[in-house]
Amino acid sequence: MVRRWNSVVRKGDTVYHGGDVGIGNPQKIKAALDQLNGDIHLVTGNHDPNNALKPACRDRFASIQPYLEVIVGDAEAHKGKRLICLFHYACRTWNAKHYGTWHLFGHSHGNMPPHGLSFDLSVDCHDFTPLSYAQVKAKMATLEPDLHIFEKR
Repeated sequence: MVRRWNSVVRKGDTVYHGGDVGIGNPQKIKAALDQLNGDIHLVTGNHDPNNALKPACRDRFASIQPYLEVIVGDAEAHKGKRLICLFHYACRTWNAKHYGTWHLFGHSHGNMPPHGLSFDLSVDCHDFTPLSYAQVKAKMATLEPDLHIFEKR
């Protein structure tokens, strides 16, 4: 996994990790984390309090939070900006969903189908390799937005 990660992530790249960094000894997890390229922002998963959030690992992350909204410059997005909501768990709705905001999640390890503009970014769904923004964008282009959830009946 370290080799695959470093084959697509360079030093200084920004990485958003969807949680559940590892299970087991925090010192071993830290040793693996120290081999990874990039500035990693952790969106915590249900297994992280037992390992990745231990003092041995915490300093490896650029930030740690349970939920994160990221704005990415994208000339093809509305007003040149793309809002992406990252949460460890799949959601049926998320901030600005009805405006085409993307939602990326982990936790389900490929067992949860996409819903609207939302899909599982777990590495075990993607050949154990992190996805680039371009890859996420290409995947989103294949999905149908669910923009009508707030219509009056």
